[in-house]
Amino acid sequence: MFVNIIKTYRDVVAICDSDLIGKKFEEGKFQLDIKESFFKGKEESSEKIRQVMLDMIKEDATFNIVGEESTKTALDVGIISEDGIKKIQGIPFALILM
Repeated sequence: MFVNIIKTYRDVVAICDSDLIGKKFEEGKFQLDIKESFFKGKEESSEKIRQVMLDMIKEDATFNIVGEESTKTALDVGIISEDGIKKIQGIPFALILM
């Protein structure tokens, strides 16, 4: 998985499955564009991503999470729930706005 922490007045944490970088998915009027410039930060292990999620949720960060592995990790950590996951062309994603 890739994690990219964008420092702004409120940190934005972009997390996605490694195999989705650079891909675009469309379904009706909805689009999921996994741009390298936003999502491709550092490739990390599942364990490290879990720790980043736990640390950044304490900082009231905003999260943008895309992919099976990434959303499953967020579910396991408890920062999202099943009803917070949407799909476009079968690709799960979740947004957390604090």
